Amino acid sequence: MSAEALSLNGGRHAALCWGRRDAPIWLALHGWLDNAASFTRVAPLLVRELDIRLVAVDLPGHGHSAARGEGADYPMLGYLPDVVDVLDALALESVTLLGHSLGASIATQLAAALPERVERLVLIDGLIGTTVEVEEGMDQLRLALQSRRRVRAESRGFDSVEAAVAARVSGGVTRLDEASARPIVERNLARDANGRFQWRTDRRLTWPSLSRLTPAQALHTVERVVAPALLVQATQGVLAGQALAATARQRMPQLTRRVLAGGHHLHLERLQVAAVAAEIVAWTRRQMAAAG
Repeated sequence: MSAEALSLNGGRHAALCWGRRDAPIWLALHGWLDNAASFTRVAPLLVRELDIRLVAVDLPGHGHSAARGEGADYPMLGYLPDVVDVLDALALESVTLLGHSLGASIATQLAAALPERVERLVLIDGLIGTTVEVEEGMDQLRLALQSRRRVRAESRGFDSVEAAVAARVSGGVTRLDEASARPIVERNLARDANGRFQWRTDRRLTWPSLSRLTPAQALHTVERVVAPALLVQATQGVLAGQALAATARQRMPQLTRRVLAGGHHLHLERLQVAAVAAEIVAWTRRQMAAAG
């Protein structure tokens, strides 16, 4: 099943869509430095089994969506108004949010702040995001401010898509094989005047955050979530062994957790995507049956 390209809010937000146009919409939010193509493999399975229309948006600065203006930044909470703008553009009063990694954190934040806009949460190896202890806040700010003053060399780019895929695999923060990385990389490339491939992502996305939530704030956030939620966690993902994530799960009695073998991008792994989809489909059908 091929994806349909979509442009929203005057071209500010780009998206990929799967499924018939009059089907119930789910909104998908990808991870940091990824893009809408992160859902390329799982979307057709969900669309087929649940008869939904899945709209995966490129977050600002990612994929084909516009970058922030000069002097702007990319705090996690700064994405929430963009998600609300997308919901409004799609005329969605309430929606099921499917989020991976950073996208899962954004989805959880939105469900806590605007519960009337979120019907269900489906989270893939993400929940509360990276936090900082209160006493470490100024150190975080100092690091962030200093990093913004450094002179950065211009990227030489890549002479082929394969070279870009190899760079993503070798330089990624989390483990990702070439087959899983390719859909994300292909959507994230543009040719420059010399015919070389350059990343579309805004380089400011790699700057350290000026501020982060404290653990107490993160836990308060999940306590405010009233929507039923499913967390599909990877055995080799970013949540494995995190004490704070375990506490956060305990603060969400409406959360169902399923642990599957795989890495952080298990929804892109060819051997795991069917299992991921099956868990999401089964949980969603139970939620729909319970709702009558």
